[in-house]
Amino acid sequence: MPRSLTLRHDLDHDPHSELASNLRTTLPAKRRPAPGMTLPRRLTVTTLFGTLLLAGCGPKKHDPAAEAPPASATVITAGDASLVHLDRPDQFPTVAAASYQATSTLNVTGQVQPDISREIPVISLANGRVVATHVRLGDYVRKGQLVLEVQSTDVTGAFAQYLKAQNDERLARVQLDRAKLLYSKGAIALSQVEIAQDADDDAATDLRAAEQQLHVLGVDPRHPGETVKVLAPASGFIIQQNVTDAAAAGNGAAGSPNAFVIADLSHVWILCDVYENDLASVHLGQSADIRLSAYPDRPISGTVGDVGAILDPNLRTGKVRVQVPNPGFFMRVGMFATATFHGKKQEMHTSVPSTAVLHLHDRDWVYEPVGNGQFQRVAVVSGDTLPGNLQEVTSGLAAGQQVVRNALELQNTVAQ
Repeated sequence: MPRSLTLRHDLDHDPHSELASNLRTTLPAKRRPAPGMTLPRRLTVTTLFGTLLLAGCGPKKHDPAAEAPPASATVITAGDASLVHLDRPDQFPTVAAASYQATSTLNVTGQVQPDISREIPVISLANGRVVATHVRLGDYVRKGQLVLEVQSTDVTGAFAQYLKAQNDERLARVQLDRAKLLYSKGAIALSQVEIAQDADDDAATDLRAAEQQLHVLGVDPRHPGETVKVLAPASGFIIQQNVTDAAAAGNGAAGSPNAFVIADLSHVWILCDVYENDLASVHLGQSADIRLSAYPDRPISGTVGDVGAILDPNLRTGKVRVQVPNPGFFMRVGMFATATFHGKKQEMHTSVPSTAVLHLHDRDWVYEPVGNGQFQRVAVVSGDTLPGNLQEVTSGLAAGQQVVRNALELQNTVAQ
């Protein structure tokens, strides 16, 4: 019997069957066949239900993954390493790790700092209030340049003492001249002249002291002003600023002892942190290669000027000071640097082609053949980049061991 007729027969003879119940659920209420439905309407419902069944029996959707060829590599995890099985291992040629002789090296991190022997503080000897600052942090100043003005009562007292010393010295000179005249007339004894001479000398001394006091405070006795003008004692960069306008200045308790600090940055220090176990490899006068993080392609040569006598109790590191020239002031205070110290002893090192080292998950790896089409991924520690597209391997690999020449290509094959 045709399928449509069978469906119609089921609906006619068993309206309470499971198939009839499902059809009533699928179709809207207004399109469900009523008990008194005529034959044409039943044929219409039967035809619709058959169409739905035939649509469900159509061809399956196309799956591209089902037609893809099987993978050519299988990764087998074994402990901490990975074994990779390849169907065609000859596609990945291997190369033997080479060895070469070179002096031992020690790489440490450091920071650019000013040479403290070339730091000069700017001090206001007059206590008072800052009324003007003419430079700021980071500026380059020349020797004798005006940097600060201070309003101080010290100037008033020093200038008053200077004027008093001038008057005393003038009176003492007049008395000495009168004593000499009287002595020449025989009116007084020689002792009176000597007393007048001593008084004049004392007055002249007091005058010179008062004048010198004004010079120390930065005041010109012949052109006194209302403020003390503080000048730069040397040329260099302002690396510290401890005062601002309206701040207190001077060497008293109320003011800052150093208004500014000027540093000559034509020579700087690289302060390096060297671990306790490596301090024996560093000595005074040893040369060091410096590379700045800001200028990696601009190497600098320096000399070890000091090895710290005190270790950091927490990090167990000592401070090693490397003195380097700074032409053009291109090195700035605070820059990070890497210092390489070269030893005198020749050591054997291992190298491989740079393409044999795979950098993955912040670690370096190489692939070693283990036979039967399998390769083992081994962790190594890389060193310096060598000429000829070679890479130094400091640990994890011995000279003569075979490694895959192109580790990235093998890794990409495994990832597929």
